[in-house]
Amino acid sequence: MNTNEPISRKPLRLWPGVAAAVLLVLVGYVIPIFAPRYAGLGMMGAAVCGLIVILWWLLFSRARWYERLGAIVLMIAAAMFIEKYVVHASIAGGAMGNLTYVLAIPTLSVALVAWAAVSRRLGAGARGAAVVIAVLLGCLPWMVVRTGGINADGRSDFHWRWTKTPEELLLAQAHDEPTPVVPAPAPAEISKPPVANPAAEPSKTPAAPAAAAAPEPRAPAVPAKPAEWPGFRGPGRDSVIHGVQIATDWSQSPPVQAWRRPIGPGWSSFAVNGNLLYTQEQRGGDEVVSSYNLRTGEPVWRHRDATRFWESNGGAGPRGTPTLSGGRVYSIGATGVVNVLDANTGAVVWSRNAATEVNAKIPFWGISSSPLVVDDVVIVAAGGKLAAYDTATGKLRWSGVGSGFSYSSPQLVTIDGVQQVVFISGPGTTSVVPATGKVLWKYAWEGGAIVQPAQTEDGGILVNTISMNGGLGMRRLAITRNGGAWTAAERWTSTGLKPYFNDFVVHNGHAYGFDGNILSCIDLQDGTRKWKGGRYGNGQLVLLADQNLLLVLSEEGELALVKATPDQFTEVARIPALEGKTWNHPVVVRDVLLVRNDHEMAAFRLSLAGR
Repeated sequence: MNTNEPISRKPLRLWPGVAAAVLLVLVGYVIPIFAPRYAGLGMMGAAVCGLIVILWWLLFSRARWYERLGAIVLMIAAAMFIEKYVVHASIAGGAMGNLTYVLAIPTLSVALVAWAAVSRRLGAGARGAAVVIAVLLGCLPWMVVRTGGINADGRSDFHWRWTKTPEELLLAQAHDEPTPVVPAPAPAEISKPPVANPAAEPSKTPAAPAAAAAPEPRAPAVPAKPAEWPGFRGPGRDSVIHGVQIATDWSQSPPVQAWRRPIGPGWSSFAVNGNLLYTQEQRGGDEVVSSYNLRTGEPVWRHRDATRFWESNGGAGPRGTPTLSGGRVYSIGATGVVNVLDANTGAVVWSRNAATEVNAKIPFWGISSSPLVVDDVVIVAAGGKLAAYDTATGKLRWSGVGSGFSYSSPQLVTIDGVQQVVFISGPGTTSVVPATGKVLWKYAWEGGAIVQPAQTEDGGILVNTISMNGGLGMRRLAITRNGGAWTAAERWTSTGLKPYFNDFVVHNGHAYGFDGNILSCIDLQDGTRKWKGGRYGNGQLVLLADQNLLLVLSEEGELALVKATPDQFTEVARIPALEGKTWNHPVVVRDVLLVRNDHEMAAFRLSLAGR
């Protein structure tokens, strides 16, 4: 008997690993092609399948133990190395944590199965070299791509790593700096094509001598009367528009594009007064408050602060919308810089950093609130805390109200004849006196702090909820006053409308908004759902109240008209407007519709009803 003969080993048990790898490819990469809204779930499903592959390899593959452990150690080392040194920053830091591991686990797991199947009959040295090659191939896809962020369903916007971002393309353009333009005789409706701006940046190009008889150009004057669209979500900060009725047969009278131009990244909406519009954007290392001509889209002025906020899910740029009041522009950037600027020229009146002054931590997605001007104070939310400044001097009047995180904005309401500011932060909802910051009432819950609170027609307060187990919904609060004491109590909680970061509107006893990526309507008496229909991603909307009509800007950049009636879901019209992920709120002023996203903005002229 020859005792030197090698002991026979059982062959690798491949089929469980192959089955898991095939399921991984189907769930993570094939199904999302045909059902993109499940891309986020597919990514997580692929990661789970990848973990199953690893468990198979470690416990059930029958491979030699040094191969089992060696391959896993090599995979972990490769993932850590590419995470720190190789992949693009947008891949390394995405998906609210660490995107590399979520992405690399599936591809490395498939590479592991492929290596095990192909190399099972090779010698030890060849198998060792093959596993190194397999791991490198498993990492390769994430070395050559970058992401422009994710949509609300978790789907990544992948591009080749070497392609330029829209912001880089914008910064490479010449002749993009504003020069003053001669004002129109009156705030005219959009009716003419845009005029090219041939001027180069003044600081880099010597100014040409002026013609002897030419008058000195100046910026269009801001009217003294209150702004038509003073800031975030309109005059009432509620996305409700009165006094405008539009033609709804877009097959015959569609919105007509007046102008379109690239813009720096950011999720700001617009403020509008007269012939000027205002927004915020990022341009390289500068956070910018900018003004453009409403009629032509040409830049009028830009104010720059040397700061940049970026996170890979939402991208770069400020999130808040400027506020107009008394001929001034009030803004707060993603890192807490508060600016008060002359609305005509952009000249600085005063500037502060609210995050520093209230010792607030910048939240993950950046400071996303919009300033609220009440009488002689401007109130801003910085990372869950309120701060109020004197509008004339910039002196801090009061601060410290709120705690935790918040992406919501302060909301002015009147309850029982008392004007108050309602604010949502991580621990719940708080109401304060605008002038002093004195707390009137609180409603505590561990919930969401993204969507703007709303007031019902009979004085109730609506807030969105996010439970700690991930559940979304809507809660109605009843606010009462007994002498000098205020109380807030839950009237009902509903899952019939589940806004996340998409604001909703209140109309005729009902609330309309996004339930995930589908529109929904609920009854405000008891929170019951009346209908649900139409897929618009996680977009935004405004209400044309005189027509019982919702104007929806979808996450994919489409415009749609939907009836704001509780009987059933009815889409009236739909057309494309923008390309790419669109989270910014639309604006309607007179017959002008303004839309933007993180790389372009456009103006459309709406046909008015009866004309």
